[in-house]
Amino acid sequence: MRGNKRSWVGALAVLALFLVVSCAKEPQIRKPVGAMDTPSHHVLTGLRLLEQDRYDDAEREFNLAIELDPKYSRAYSGLGIVYAMKQDFKTAYAQMGKAEDYMKENQEKLDYHVGMIRILSAERGDDWLDKVESHFKKAVKVDENYATAYYFTGLAYRKAYEFGKAADMFSKVIELNGPYVTEANDEWKLVQKIQRAAPGTIIGKKIALIDKMTRADVAALFIQELKLQDLYKSRGRKDFDTSFKSPEKKFVTETIVKMDEAIDIQAHPLRTDIEEVMKIGVRGLEAYPDHTWHPNELINRAEYAIMIEDILIKLTGDESLATEFVGSKSPFPDLRGDLPYFNAVMVVTSRGVMEAESLATGEFNPLGSIDGADALIVIRRLKNVLKI
Repeated sequence: MRGNKRSWVGALAVLALFLVVSCAKEPQIRKPVGAMDTPSHHVLTGLRLLEQDRYDDAEREFNLAIELDPKYSRAYSGLGIVYAMKQDFKTAYAQMGKAEDYMKENQEKLDYHVGMIRILSAERGDDWLDKVESHFKKAVKVDENYATAYYFTGLAYRKAYEFGKAADMFSKVIELNGPYVTEANDEWKLVQKIQRAAPGTIIGKKIALIDKMTRADVAALFIQELKLQDLYKSRGRKDFDTSFKSPEKKFVTETIVKMDEAIDIQAHPLRTDIEEVMKIGVRGLEAYPDHTWHPNELINRAEYAIMIEDILIKLTGDESLATEFVGSKSPFPDLRGDLPYFNAVMVVTSRGVMEAESLATGEFNPLGSIDGADALIVIRRLKNVLKI
């Protein structure tokens, strides 16, 4: 009897333990509170919030989907992207592992592969582009007309400076005329512009993707892409007065003077290029009177025109360019002839190195920013003018 009692007690203990473990493993499933409280609706909302960079809100939506269906693959794919955008790649890949385990339907597979493309592109670890291409091939095997896969693979190629392949991907999205067609059209135009600029160095390719150029970016562009120091040596440059007043911006009015040292560039990654430009002496890229250089200060189109004009004067030896258009009538509706940068703008536009920003209105937009691709196109045209 005692033996049987022990057996029953043991069996009950094992059963109780099994029930506890089983309950611990099975997550609580939340009951929907309305017609739109569905896993698919929360995922679609989460994906829309992702595009707005609202990562915490997107994370909440994906978790609401999981509360309703703990095995909803698409929600885990969304969470993977969220964590990748937050630079938590370990958690991102863990979520993608769950997405892969639970995926069954074609849309779940597509979300998983596109999610992996986005995460790999954000992390850019070892062989990341090869892995992106592998997931792209798997995605289009599921659906060869899935525009989303083409779009994010295009972004990956752009990040890898594979501009030709990126253009092909964006062109396909435009052809499919589905999701991301507007974004793909903008990206295609940018990539086409970069291809026209034909950057020849890694620095040039990086600069091509910059939305707004800084003084440091321009210094690197002149040294790395234009090889300005070599041009000055080979063409026996002359020294001219390069004292400079910054054109009307918020516009700094104090004179910028050439100095051998700047106290705010020591830790800057482009310090070598900045120091080389300072040594050469390009008008508009000198140090300020307080020995600062302001490497992260944005430049505008008028300032860039002044720099290009200065390079033209020094490389051609034609000092008359500095006053060539003084007193002339402005062909641009937004550019007065008495502005300090008027002559520079006229010099570069009359030689086809720069052009009006708006062909429709003829406006030059002197105070507007200049992006990396446009800055590179100017360098390419400058080379043509100088027959380099």
